[in-house]
Amino acid sequence: MVGVAGNNADPGRSVTARVLAIFAAFDRRHRELRLTDLADRAGLSLPTAHRLVAELAAGGMLARLPDGRYVIGPKTWDLGLLAPVQSGLREIASPFLQDLYGATLATVHLAVRDGHRVLYIDRLSGHASVPVVSRTGSRLPMHATGVGKVLLAHSPDDVQQAVLADLERITPFTVTQPGRLRQQLARARHEGFAQTSEEMSLGACSVAVPVRGGRDEVVAALGIVVAQLGRDRPRLVTALQVAAQGIHRSLVDAAAR
Repeated sequence: MVGVAGNNADPGRSVTARVLAIFAAFDRRHRELRLTDLADRAGLSLPTAHRLVAELAAGGMLARLPDGRYVIGPKTWDLGLLAPVQSGLREIASPFLQDLYGATLATVHLAVRDGHRVLYIDRLSGHASVPVVSRTGSRLPMHATGVGKVLLAHSPDDVQQAVLADLERITPFTVTQPGRLRQQLARARHEGFAQTSEEMSLGACSVAVPVRGGRDEVVAALGIVVAQLGRDRPRLVTALQVAAQGIHRSLVDAAAR
């Protein structure tokens, strides 16, 4: 089979061209690739792909998942944030995240949907000692995170069906019953927020709200991670909604310019 960037009978390509072919093998439909698939889509022999991919992974440009598949790495992500299109939402949201952090002193997340996972595009770490597994550029399961549940609640039907068909149990408290999760998603759409309780990591709870864009579509989710919600939940939800509204107004203003 011929790869997307050439074929294995093309020995004249430079190292740079071969590396670019590896990156070009990833797209919206191929976000996680095994080495053999990477080699095929890049039009490289398996030994060549193995060598280049290993070097890219060692340098943080690619990352290897526990199941052996490769994804775009954190250093590539950091470079991508320098592009104006990628940085727009993050830059607009930044002052509102700072205000939210100042008001709560909790870990604050800004995230978007990336296929069937949630992608964290910004994070401010809170003062409290709460176990938080996310970092800027990381991708986590949608069904086990507050921001992920918000984004899943507003995702197309095919995305919801795919996620609901593969609900991994991460902690003993992770919701893995499709019917129960569907009820939570419906409630998130109705109430305007979603929450988790030790579903991604023990000792950490989260609450999140949608962020709407210029056309009122949900473009991101804004969340807070704390040790427990309890009586603080209404206050945190209000703080999140105020920040989300501010981001929405700024996005509308930016789109009108």
